[in-house]
Amino acid sequence: MFGASFLAATILPVVSEAVLAGFSALDGADLVLLVTVATVGNVLGSVVNWVLGRWLEHWKDKRWFPVKADKLDHASRVFNRWGQPSLLLAWTPFLGDPLTVVAGLLRVPIVPFLIYVTIGKAARYILIAAAAAEISSRYSITARLCGTVILSPANASARIPVSACGSAAGST
Repeated sequence: MFGASFLAATILPVVSEAVLAGFSALDGADLVLLVTVATVGNVLGSVVNWVLGRWLEHWKDKRWFPVKADKLDHASRVFNRWGQPSLLLAWTPFLGDPLTVVAGLLRVPIVPFLIYVTIGKAARYILIAAAAAEISSRYSITARLCGTVILSPANASARIPVSACGSAAGST
């Protein structure tokens, strides 16, 4: 969970929400621990972006720089309009990573950065974990790798086959 959430906060295409939802749906999952680990990992990944912005400013126009110029420009406009509270949106796709790099470029102090980023990311993870736990409490979920996923109401014998891996439900 930590690794997925850390990498998701960088420019790598990792979807930590799916990992958190999967773990949260397990019987007996410790939601507080899961949300805490996911939040810490994701915030630390954002700190990497902040450091990139702070220390690599003179390379921001290079082709290999991790955030493209148009994304930095958009994030800069959002940041300049809303200030440090815009870091509450650091969890959002396409805006969050550039926003944390811009915070480093603009020399936002680390303490306010950590406060805003942590609040936004924790709120998102709390909602995802709660939703996954609620869904799993209503449905029993059985899955096989590249097979059929079976959803059934928790206290009923009805089963709803859902195709996984793009094949028709029930086929192999």
